[in-house]
Amino acid sequence: MITAKIRAGAAAALALGVAAALTGCASSDPLDDGASASSDSKTIVVGSQQYYSNEIIAELYAQALEAKGFDVERNFNIGQREVYVPQLEKGKIDVMPEYSGNLLQYFDKDSDAKTADEIDEGLEQALPDGLRVLDEAEATDQDSYTVTKEFSEDNDVTSLADLKDVKEKLTVGANSEFQTRPYGPEGLDSVYGVQVGFKSIEDSGGALTVKALKDDTVQLANIYTSDPSIKANDFVSLEDPENLILPQNVIPVVSDKVDEQAADAIDAVNEKLTADALIDLNTKSTVDKEKASQIAEEFLKDEGLVS
Repeated sequence: MITAKIRAGAAAALALGVAAALTGCASSDPLDDGASASSDSKTIVVGSQQYYSNEIIAELYAQALEAKGFDVERNFNIGQREVYVPQLEKGKIDVMPEYSGNLLQYFDKDSDAKTADEIDEGLEQALPDGLRVLDEAEATDQDSYTVTKEFSEDNDVTSLADLKDVKEKLTVGANSEFQTRPYGPEGLDSVYGVQVGFKSIEDSGGALTVKALKDDTVQLANIYTSDPSIKANDFVSLEDPENLILPQNVIPVVSDKVDEQAADAIDAVNEKLTADALIDLNTKSTVDKEKASQIAEEFLKDEGLVS
């Protein structure tokens, strides 16, 4: 193939044709390696996880950037880190809402950071060339081991340390990747001496997870702490005195394409993103059934970030 110049020329022409076609059509495939609008040096690509709260934050960033005159391409609902981090590293995504402790553990599984400051320092060292983080928000969206109020009261359990005294067999329900996270079942056993079974429920702590917890199909569930369902169902998120789960402040990870002006627009959003604000935004999605774009627009106008 290499020595056949005619075939090589034809292959090159075909490759150029495919690239041109992909440039002219926006792909719905988040893993598409072909050229797209993201290759435009003036376009900032904002991504999001396949999680409604993360999509809302991504939409906040996207609209704030557009208000400052930037061209923005949205690449939302990509999936989890194993899927989108390679896209960040390849420069196919320029802005991604992340969660500080989990992001550090993804890049540095041996990190001994515990505090928010230690995590920030660790991220500076751990992130690959071409990526950096901006200012973190006050808002956190922690993974948690959450139980029903009835389970908490019947077993006198308010923290992960208390679980070791529970006699019944325990099962935790969560997305499949939770099983291999540092704070998953193995981490719970290592840090607290508590062994649990695992049930895969692929809805990021959503309605299926809530139902499984209420039905006692699982006794523990990973429900993110800014999820309105915790308060609505009077659930109890167990305390974590040994910091098995690191602080998970909302933090944007960005590429070199994000200049100072773009970074300032994103940082301005995070300055307004408090813990209560994030819960309120999530409630608009899960209870009021508003679209992420509408939720973001209302928030940015209310906070004076867009006109």
